[in-house]
Amino acid sequence: MATVPLRAAPYAAMVMDARTGEVLHSRNADTRLHPASLTKMMTLYIAFEAVRNGEMTMDTLVRVSQNAAAEPPSKLGLRAGQKIALRYLVRAAAVKSANDAATAIGEAISGSEAAFARRMTRTAKALGMTRTTFKNAHGLTASGHLSTARDMTILGRHLLYDYPEYYNLFSRQSTHAGIKTVSSHNRLLTSYKGADGIKTGYTRAAGFNLVASAQRGNERVIATVFGGKSSSSRNAKVAELLDLGFRRAPSRAPLRKPNRPVYAGNAADGAAGRVVRVSGAVSKSRRPVARTGGTAVLVAEADAHAQVIAAAVAEAMSETPPPTAGTTDVAAPAEAPRPALRPEDLVAELTQVSAAAPEEEEQEIVTRLSTSGELHWGINVGRYTSRYQAEKTLLRTALAEMETLDGTLRKVVRSKQGFEANFMGMSAETADLACRRLKARNVTCNLLSPSS
Repeated sequence: MATVPLRAAPYAAMVMDARTGEVLHSRNADTRLHPASLTKMMTLYIAFEAVRNGEMTMDTLVRVSQNAAAEPPSKLGLRAGQKIALRYLVRAAAVKSANDAATAIGEAISGSEAAFARRMTRTAKALGMTRTTFKNAHGLTASGHLSTARDMTILGRHLLYDYPEYYNLFSRQSTHAGIKTVSSHNRLLTSYKGADGIKTGYTRAAGFNLVASAQRGNERVIATVFGGKSSSSRNAKVAELLDLGFRRAPSRAPLRKPNRPVYAGNAADGAAGRVVRVSGAVSKSRRPVARTGGTAVLVAEADAHAQVIAAAVAEAMSETPPPTAGTTDVAAPAEAPRPALRPEDLVAELTQVSAAAPEEEEQEIVTRLSTSGELHWGINVGRYTSRYQAEKTLLRTALAEMETLDGTLRKVVRSKQGFEANFMGMSAETADLACRRLKARNVTCNLLSPSS
C-alpha cells in the first residue's frame, strides 16, 4: 500500500538585531505554527524565573511523575518516583531537548502540566508574545499549541538578556544530566562562526525549527526559522539569515535590553502565601533603670558582646559547630571598679527636679519598626532555646540571603517558648520574596505582618 506523503510544514522566518530589538528581515513571521521543542525555551525561562524568585533552587529535588516518565523521546530516561535535582532536568531540557525532563520541570513548578501550560501562556503574553498559546511543557504536537517566528525570536532575546547567567546552557554541546551525559542536536554551534545558542525543534507537524543567536564583535543577531525540510537545510537557511542580519545591523548600536515582565508566579492559579501576625513586638518602652558599675562595665560588656558576634560570624561563614559549654574562647568581662559616691547635694537636687516634673516620668516612648516608607513587615526564621542560637541563625541567614535581607534589622525576641529569630524593617513585597527564597533552601520562614 502506498504511503501518503506528509504535507510540508509552512515556512516562516525572522531576523532581529538583539541589541535593539529591530527587525532586520521577516517572512510569515506572524503565522501561527507548531513550535515543537522551541517550547522548551519558555519552560526553561519559567524555571529560571522560579529560581530567581525563590520558588525553588537548582538543588531542589524533583519527584518524577508517571506522566513525565511516560513522555516519548527525545528523553533523559527518567523513572516514575525517581528524585532528581532541578539543575539536571534543566540541563537535559536545554541540551538534549528531553521531553520527560521538561514535563517534570513544569509539574514541579505548578503542580500539574496543565497549570504550568497556563503559566507559560500568561508569561508569553507578558513578554509581548501576542500570538502564542502553550498546551504542554515539551512541544509535542497538541491542538492549539501554537506560536510564531516573531514570538519565538522575542523569547530568545528575553532569555539572552533576562537570564544571562543561564544562557551558557544553550551553547553546550554536551553536559552531565545527573544520570548520564547528554549531547546537543544543534550542529550550528560548531558550523557557524559566532553562534552560541539557542534551541532546535522538530516534529512532523512543525518541520525543522531553530532559534539561533550569534555574536561578532559588537554585533549580535537572532534568527528564527519554522518549517525547515531537514536539519541540514534548516541550518543552512539560518546561517544565511544570520549573514543577512550581520550585513544589515549597524556596527554600533545602543543596547536596549527588553523589560523583564512583572513576576506573578502561580498566583493566577490560586497560590497564596502564609502570613503570621507579629507576636512580642514592642509597643511601649519604659525608661531604663540606672545601671550600677559605671562606664567600665558597659565597655567590658560591649567588648564581650562583640566577641560573641565575631565568633558567630566566623562560625556562620565556616559552618563549624558552636563551642560547647566550658570551652568558649570569649572572655568574661572583668569586674569594674566601683565609682565614687555622688555628692549628697547633687542627689538631693536630682530628687527635687524629679518631683517637680512628674509628667516626664509618665512619658511614653514608642519604638517603631522603621522610620521610612512602609517597612513595617518582617520574617521569622525560627525559635531557639538560647539567644546565642537565635543570633547565630540570623547572622548565617543574612550572609546566605544578602540580596533581600541587606539593611534589615536583626532582632531576637524572647518569649515563653524560647528566643524568636526575626528580621524586621521590610516591605511586604521584600518580606514575601525573602521567605520564598529561604523556603526554597529548606529554611523555616514565616511572614510577620505589622502588629495591630
